[in-house]
Amino acid sequence: MTAPNEDDQHHIIQPAKKAGITSRLRTYFLTGLAVAAPIWITIYLLRWFVEFIDTYVVGFFPDQYQPDQLLPFTVPGIGVIIGLVGLTFLGALTANFLGRRILAFGERLVDRMPIVRNIYNALKQIFETVISQSGTSFRDVGLIEYPRRGLYALVFVTTQTKGEVLEKASTDDEMVSVFLPTTPNPTSGFLLFVPKADITILDMSVEEAAKLVISAGLVEPPNGEGNAIPLNQPDSK
Repeated sequence: MTAPNEDDQHHIIQPAKKAGITSRLRTYFLTGLAVAAPIWITIYLLRWFVEFIDTYVVGFFPDQYQPDQLLPFTVPGIGVIIGLVGLTFLGALTANFLGRRILAFGERLVDRMPIVRNIYNALKQIFETVISQSGTSFRDVGLIEYPRRGLYALVFVTTQTKGEVLEKASTDDEMVSVFLPTTPNPTSGFLLFVPKADITILDMSVEEAAKLVISAGLVEPPNGEGNAIPLNQPDSK
């Protein structure tokens, strides 16, 4: 059997070089895509949001008071500015006695409308919960065994379980209310009432846990210092 000549060796090695260049170019392309895509999508969504608010808010003004009629140039975001000013004014109005009376009168009218009443009260409770800075906000990130022993799930700790739920639960232990988010949409999920002893509090923040859930585990938070503790034990930090 004769040894391969120089030309044969060249043909054998050349495809490997081409494969290496192709792999490198593919890596560069994917890296560029990973950098550019979030920037482009963010700019696109911001532009869409601003244009949507501009069109919606400015549409309430008569034609003679349209910003395009009053100004010699277009002002991007004018609707957003007007909306922010309007919401701030509305908040200031409802903070005083007269505003509260007007709001209470309007809510009494809504309470007389069966379908509208249910929708309004549900939305009001959701927004008050989200905006509120009280104990109803997510406090900690926890780890529980769910849906069975040996499997673990991230949960957001909300409040101490109180009232009828705690009284009727078949346990004498203290319980907490937790929110179990779904992937990749953490705004939906399940409300669970869990004994304190069954929850381990993690070091990661709520924002880091949300990223972990949205990315289906691809975006992991920085490694903790091993300080995760059961909820029923005092924090030694």
